[in-house]
Amino acid sequence: MSHPISRFDVPALDDLPQDIRERIEAVQEKSGFVPNVFLVMARRPDEFRAFMAYHDALMDKPGGLSKAEREMIVVATSALNQCQYCVIAHGAILRIRAKDALIADQLATNYRKADITPRQMAMLDFAVKVSQQAHTVGEPDFEALAVHGFSQEDVWDIASISAFFGMSNRMANVTSMRANPEFYTMGR
Repeated sequence: MSHPISRFDVPALDDLPQDIRERIEAVQEKSGFVPNVFLVMARRPDEFRAFMAYHDALMDKPGGLSKAEREMIVVATSALNQCQYCVIAHGAILRIRAKDALIADQLATNYRKADITPRQMAMLDFAVKVSQQAHTVGEPDFEALAVHGFSQEDVWDIASISAFFGMSNRMANVTSMRANPEFYTMGR
């Protein structure tokens, strides 16, 4: 059974502004396919640019969180937000970055039972709270993270990743964004 990648019109690659087309082609060259999120979001070029700039600022920077830990936040919070696209796509990236074929499935099913460190558990507890109950975040949450060595900048990153992907999860769900079949087998 074949489904469209979005309930909204998806632009043809050749019809996109040059900067967006070049970015998508670079991803395609590196991965061997075009992740559907690029095509779905490209229907609005200004929003695509803003979305990708913020994504890159959060996910591709040095800091106290590893790239795998950043993906862990995405997978755990996206699972609770019932975002199939992000769980599958970022689960694939997590498997590769963590060099662990099981971790994404564990986090997506129940992060509290996953084979992760106490530090990572504290990180995910906070990320989930930001995702699901940000209005209840308080000083005890920051103290719990400090016990595990998270700096203020790390806490900001955890919260920002959770919040950004909350928006992304909602857009993926509204658009009925489909994960590329290639993601399902990556890192296994």
